[in-house]
Amino acid sequence: MHMTNTLLDERERNLLQWRSRRGLVENDIFIGQFFATYGDQLTRRHAAGLSALMDLADNDLLDLFLARKEPEGALDTEEIKEVLELVRKRQPGSLSHVG
Repeated sequence: MHMTNTLLDERERNLLQWRSRRGLVENDIFIGQFFATYGDQLTRRHAAGLSALMDLADNDLLDLFLARKEPEGALDTEEIKEVLELVRKRQPGSLSHVG
């Protein structure tokens, strides 16, 4: 069963948010705003993209958040690009307008 557009339940969302805590304050600000804006709308697809980003070193992640770099290689996926687009907006909005 393909569940990428299934919304995360509260427990899954809380675990993802906890896993997304970073050592660099700037990344935490971006991530905090992302969860504050989109948390209740996140899907398994978004979780996959965000989880992949969380495997990066803090400085590489910040470069992507600030659009100093774009995702390349294994990071060049639709899920990651969608999450980055949402993070970069840094304003309230709806996921229904993305992807």
